[in-house]
Amino acid sequence: MTQKEFNYVTEHTEQRLKRLAQIVYALQAASFLTSSLTLFAGVIINYVRREDVAGSWLESHFRWQIKTFWLSLLGMTVGGLLTVVLIGWALMAATMLWLIFRIVKGWLHLIEHRPMKN
Repeated sequence: MTQKEFNYVTEHTEQRLKRLAQIVYALQAASFLTSSLTLFAGVIINYVRREDVAGSWLESHFRWQIKTFWLSLLGMTVGGLLTVVLIGWALMAATMLWLIFRIVKGWLHLIEHRPMKN
């Protein structure tokens, strides 16, 4: 395989993995309409394909997406438990705003080919 062919394969693989990261951001965004089922689907994709992005700039996006999932799950769980004392509603609202921020920031960095700073 020549150097040019090798670069093509690498670029092709990177584009495929970038598309996969975009799909995960879309699944995270869709979680607002699907009662969080797509949020779980996205993190499963992250864990299954994590090895494929190891060592690349896309690895930071997968880490960002995984961290977003777990912290959102924590915020919504604690918020749900605290709804009986009313502060839970505020915590869940804050978690949803934080989730929107993380999706938008991550997706914009991905479009610009920039890694995430975790």
